[in-house]
Amino acid sequence: MDLEKQPAPQAPPPEGCLTVAIRIPVRIVVLVLVVPVRIVWDALVVLGRFLRDSVLRPLWRALVVWPCTALWRYGVVPLAKAIGWLGKVLLVIPLVWLYRSVLTPVGYGVAWLARGIVAGLVWVYARVLTPIGHGIVAGLVWVYARVLTPIGHGTVWLLKGVAAGLVWICTVTGRGVAWVVRGIVAGLTWVYTRMCTPIGHAIVWLLKGVGAVLLWILTPVGRALLWCAQGIAWCAKGIAWLVSAVVTGIGVALYWIARVLLVLPAVALWRWVLAPVGRALAVVGREVWDALGHAWRIAGHISLAVGRFLATLFRWVFVEPVRWVYREVLTPVGHVVRDAVLRPVAEAARSVGRITRATLASARESVRQARADVRRVLFGDSGGTREREAVARREPQGADTRTLGSSTTALTKD
Repeated sequence: MDLEKQPAPQAPPPEGCLTVAIRIPVRIVVLVLVVPVRIVWDALVVLGRFLRDSVLRPLWRALVVWPCTALWRYGVVPLAKAIGWLGKVLLVIPLVWLYRSVLTPVGYGVAWLARGIVAGLVWVYARVLTPIGHGIVAGLVWVYARVLTPIGHGTVWLLKGVAAGLVWICTVTGRGVAWVVRGIVAGLTWVYTRMCTPIGHAIVWLLKGVGAVLLWILTPVGRALLWCAQGIAWCAKGIAWLVSAVVTGIGVALYWIARVLLVLPAVALWRWVLAPVGRALAVVGREVWDALGHAWRIAGHISLAVGRFLATLFRWVFVEPVRWVYREVLTPVGHVVRDAVLRPVAEAARSVGRITRATLASARESVRQARADVRRVLFGDSGGTREREAVARREPQGADTRTLGSSTTALTKD
């Protein structure tokens, strides 16, 4: 049992009478119009595939693929091999020879020289510099113990005395400065207490009096100005309310005028004219589109049937007669021609060839004997007649003579 339930298929929405009334005529008309187009389309597709497989693809191979392949195989690859061989001969082999014959011996010599220099430096360090260093260190230790240490102790004692004197001078000077500062502070305190404080109290009392006078004078003036500003604000509020009421009335009037003259007619036109017409056109368009798809599929089946019928008709009208003529007429005639004409001609040609070769062999042997006789007459037979060595020839001798009987051509095949 499945844990998740499959959703139930949704039922198609109900169709109106307009849809049912439009569907059948539209499909019939569209089918009548689409079938020729589909047949032409399928014919063009078959023609295009034939052209692609029989013309364009071989042409593409002949013009692009084969030239590129030949260029790669007979141009780029040999050129790359030649460049590689040339690089090997001109670069790799000389560099290997230079490394083996020049750089390696030079490197061994440099390494031997470096080892000799290092050994010499070690000997100099061990036999010369080490004793000199020990002597220098001993001298420096004596100078430090006998000269620098007493000088350092004296310098430290002198610095301690100077530091003590500076501390005493600073202490005395600080006490005098502190006494002077305490005197100045006491004088300033007496001046502040006896002179500045009464003057400050008098200035504060004077400022309070001036503030009270100003407050008594400016308060009525400020209240009068405040009342004037409030009156002006009330007048401005009244004017603004009046202007807003007028503007609101004009806006409401314009709104109702526009609503009555424009919006309501437009809504009525959309609701009672455009929307029904749009829905009807949508139904018609959907049905036309569905009819086109349905008609295209049906036209495909019809086109397939017509194509098969034409292919069968072409086969029985052209292919089968040609095949029958080839099998029943041309093949027996070809066999008769082969047995009655070509084979006797081939046998006669083989006989003529054998006779010609035998005649030529006899002529060559006669010429050879004549030359031997002439040589024997002129120079004599000093070493006796030497048998002629057998020489391998391209043509077989005797019973192994080449004939046309061993041929595998179609003209003389049994």
